[in-house]
Amino acid sequence: MPAPLDLKAAAHLEMVRGGFEPDFPADVTREVQAVHHAANPGVGVRDLRQLLWSSIDNPESRDLDQAEFAELLPNGDIRVMVGIADVDSLVAAGSATDQHAAHNTTSVYCGVITFPMLPEHLSTDLTSLNEGVDRGSVVIEFVVTPEGAVRSRDVYRAWTHNAAQLDYPSVGAWLEGQAAAPAKVAASTLLQDQLRLQDQAAQLLRKQRHLAGALELETIEATPVAQDGRVTNLIIRPQNHATYLIEDFMIAANTTMALFLESKGSSSIRRVVKVPERWDRIVALAAGLGDTLPATPDSGALSAFLAKRRGADPDHFPDLSLAIVKLMGPGIYVLERPGETGEGHFGLAVHDYTHSTAPNRRYSDLITQRLLKASLAGSEAAYDDGALTEIANRCTSMEDAARKVERTCRKQAAAQLLATRIGETFDAIVTGAGPKGTFVRTLKPPAEGMVVRGQHGMDVGDKVTVRLVDTDPLRGFIDFAR
Repeated sequence: MPAPLDLKAAAHLEMVRGGFEPDFPADVTREVQAVHHAANPGVGVRDLRQLLWSSIDNPESRDLDQAEFAELLPNGDIRVMVGIADVDSLVAAGSATDQHAAHNTTSVYCGVITFPMLPEHLSTDLTSLNEGVDRGSVVIEFVVTPEGAVRSRDVYRAWTHNAAQLDYPSVGAWLEGQAAAPAKVAASTLLQDQLRLQDQAAQLLRKQRHLAGALELETIEATPVAQDGRVTNLIIRPQNHATYLIEDFMIAANTTMALFLESKGSSSIRRVVKVPERWDRIVALAAGLGDTLPATPDSGALSAFLAKRRGADPDHFPDLSLAIVKLMGPGIYVLERPGETGEGHFGLAVHDYTHSTAPNRRYSDLITQRLLKASLAGSEAAYDDGALTEIANRCTSMEDAARKVERTCRKQAAAQLLATRIGETFDAIVTGAGPKGTFVRTLKPPAEGMVVRGQHGMDVGDKVTVRLVDTDPLRGFIDFAR
């Protein structure tokens, strides 16, 4: 048997091919090594360190961008505060670190290795909302009514203190009543009450968004498990109450930020998902399942259809979700000036949406943070519209490149895993059909490859049985025949 592919080296090569700079230049390293302390937000900011902040993220995450707090108001409303790491205070615009981040624009997650947008001395330490340390933050505040509406919004700078770094699997299982509380939660009745209140607010927000037509999708991303340099499995992390909680707060926070900047007369970079160009195929998928969608794109109708399918066939709902995502197409970043009516985010059913909650991981969020600070200070805009347009275009292009790198790395890992299974048959779903070829994702294990024989007549969303005919881990190729 040939030696297994060095997946980390292969990922590094894919980064270079994708136009990224996977290694930090010497001037960035020198610049960051000279930073010894977290930023002091200065005088005049609010001190919210006494509040019971907590964060929820993946178990291995160390670049903590976001922490949360909620309180029940006398009238039954719930005030939610989302604290965002103040990255801008230690990454000055135009610095070597900033220029490198502006080139890559995003962290890239390759499964066996992560290529961070910012050096770890910053992203996992001094600009991370780590447990037990004081940090300057940008706080996005909104009030949720018992009906799930947001009735007031505010954004400001503050001191925060993350009292508990938690993770999705353990908190989600506890919130759903499937497992005991994780140790940190079990040790604090106040933290238990706090998380339950956050979950309550998140569910109210989610219900209201779905009434407005937001799409409830559940896609699958497989993470390779390696031992002694060889891939042994591909695992999928299911969504749960904890992932939904953070997602719902993130969406509300990003909407709040977009509206706040507009109220201050500031241009911004918006996140847009356009109306699906292949709506006809989505209609055909629904018809094949016995449902009817209108001839013209309608997010409310699609949302109702998805909710119905989740209840009717939860086992195959991720496959349907994947097909819908492919047919909707990727999101893009665009400039939006105050007073303009943009295209909005079709999937979230919102018109005002920016990215602001992950400044350690996405350059667009760091730019939004700088625009906010200028607005709060009443000073000249940090960037003119021309510069924002260039940054938006760069972020879109590099995000597309990052998806390709991540997809290739997942395929390399999957090809290595399947190399000994040539000739076996697999149940699969068609994930792409076009001039570049027809692609399927097998269900067990979740691996994507090309159908090189018998692909004619297949389209996105079709369920098929395919036979594995070849793998090439170096190129990430997995070839099937029908």
